[in-house]
Amino acid sequence: MLEIRPNCELCDKDLPANAKDACICSYECTFCENCVDTVLENVCPNCGGGFVLRPIRPKSTYRDNTSLKHQPASNKRIFSKYSKGEMSNFCQMIKGIPSENR
Repeated sequence: MLEIRPNCELCDKDLPANAKDACICSYECTFCENCVDTVLENVCPNCGGGFVLRPIRPKSTYRDNTSLKHQPASNKRIFSKYSKGEMSNFCQMIKGIPSENR
């Protein structure tokens, strides 16, 4: 189950559970769409994978035990261990490789 992390690992923008601009890689590294597009160029600086928009977990319970009420979003803020410069350099190295071939 997704953690639904609360912030962009680069700019620290708040990304609440209903954020339409939260992007994740297959390891759930979480960045805002602006950072993914303008700095990271669709390259996860932590793993090298690509990004997709994070799904939004329903607030209301439509099926038993399935909603934010039953599986709340994480409140633990995560920050990448890499500097913005290190991220940019890494992303520049592999951005030309399609994400499905990385």
